[in-house]
Amino acid sequence: MKLTTILDRLHHAWLATQFTSFMSGEDKLYDYSQILFRHFTWVEQRLVQKGIAYSYDRSDVPIRVGRLAPMLEALQKQYEQLLLLCGEGTDDPLFFRIVKDLEFLSKAVRGFEDREITAFNGKRDYLNLPEEARDALTLFLFEESYKEYELIMVYNYAKAHSEDAYLNRMFQILIEESFFHLKSFGKLMAKMGILAVPRMIMQDIYKFDDLSVFLHDGIEEEVAAKGECKELAAKITDQELSEFFECINYQEDYHIALMEDALGYLEKSEAKKE
Repeated sequence: MKLTTILDRLHHAWLATQFTSFMSGEDKLYDYSQILFRHFTWVEQRLVQKGIAYSYDRSDVPIRVGRLAPMLEALQKQYEQLLLLCGEGTDDPLFFRIVKDLEFLSKAVRGFEDREITAFNGKRDYLNLPEEARDALTLFLFEESYKEYELIMVYNYAKAHSEDAYLNRMFQILIEESFFHLKSFGKLMAKMGILAVPRMIMQDIYKFDDLSVFLHDGIEEEVAAKGECKELAAKITDQELSEFFECINYQEDYHIALMEDALGYLEKSEAKKE
């Protein structure tokens, strides 16, 4: 049983399940994707404990379908492949748990009804937005969906390699916030017919050497994201959507405050060592 292979397959299955939930609007599938993400983090922790090198490299996640049934079949095949990989270790509580979850998920995906999928038609006619707002929203969603996926993985990697309770609390908050943003953006992309899985993250992005430098860069990114949210909210004529992006803008304020607090915490920690 190769742990790095299981990690890679879980990464793939988590993303495929998550984006199937976006294309179909099935919230249960999103819940199932969160189960798979937890599996991913647990296997990752086992790799860290054993001192086995790993990465977040992954193959493409094909999701472009015209109907839901083929995607559900693809998910079921992924779960069954994982069952074969993990089934060798059911004397281990971790893999016994994963196997039982996968058995449930494999059966559960059979219960969803087939339907037409419009998440890839490229029409971009959501809310009949004017062209300028539609173009701005399209660019924003592609950029920000990648950024939120990247942040989930970066903070998750940092958390997996940290034993500091203060920092891990911050990492977990930021992971949960990014999940909310990614889910919101993914659903919007599906409604506009432009849904896509974010590209793979390069290793040097999450395998950083200096947390302080990373946090400084992260603050700059959050400030930039705030500006983009403000500009987008001003261009969008739909009140509900505009207010949503204003809310995202205010959430970024708290992210910045968290990272600034973490920088202060690191500075104090370093001062104590001297």
